Amino acid sequence: MNFSQDRASVLAHALPYIQKYTGKTVVIKYGGNAMINEELKKAVISDINLLQLVGIHVVLVHGGGPEINDMLKKIGKESKFVSGLRYTDEETVQIVQQVLAGKVNKDLVQLVERGGGHAVGLCGIDGSMLIAEKLSGSLDLGYVGEITKVNTKVITDAISCGFIPVISTVATDAAREKVYNINADIAAARIAAELQAVKLILMTDVRGLLRDKGNESTLIPVVQVSEVPYLKNQGIIGGGMIPKVDCCVDAVRRGVGRAHIIDGRIPHSILIEMFSDDGIGTMFV
Repeated sequence: MNFSQDRASVLAHALPYIQKYTGKTVVIKYGGNAMINEELKKAVISDINLLQLVGIHVVLVHGGGPEINDMLKKIGKESKFVSGLRYTDEETVQIVQQVLAGKVNKDLVQLVERGGGHAVGLCGIDGSMLIAEKLSGSLDLGYVGEITKVNTKVITDAISCGFIPVISTVATDAAREKVYNINADIAAARIAAELQAVKLILMTDVRGLLRDKGNESTLIPVVQVSEVPYLKNQGIIGGGMIPKVDCCVDAVRRGVGRAHIIDGRIPHSILIEMFSDDGIGTMFV
């Protein structure tokens, strides 16, 4: 089979998936190495623009931890972490807002537009999209919030006008007085649920959920959400994978069709997940 036949075969194979997902909403959480490595970044933006071109409604939710760290370093402020989670004081939350809703968000919008797509930059404060309150629990993380309400109108309005909403995850409180930093995985899961998305895709720097953490060949391709407590008890789900898995479980239980943890280090991992039988990473159903 020559190159042209190969290309035609790929397109023919993708057609049923395009037909299945056209007009549906997919929420992608973009972060990790795919957000830093230039070649991977180009592949992600290309994937997103292709999805839009074939009629799939893409919502892109992003983080920006490295950029926040860089800015704090520039102003001489030390990044503080409590049990591995960023402590966000009043000055830091202002930096978070500036970096995420400003530089990182607009850089992504520019990349999408440069690649031929149409995007609009939003943050959780716009249209009171994300309403939050101070994160409860034994740890005091300052201005880190948990979402109490998602207002999707500004997102659906952007989609109906032909734009890809690119969303940074800062939120406001119910009184519209305070700003909170929100974990991007959690925000993506809640947004996907409110939009009744067919898919939530979390891009990470790991292959997916592994039965043996040191062996990538032990990838677990499909997990029923009812299996998650057992997998936690067995230590298969542990460490930094716990919050990501919890986001996937929460999304599925709230009505999202499928939730996926995929390896953003693999070029075009989004297209592999969307348009192939085997997919990539771990799928939660």
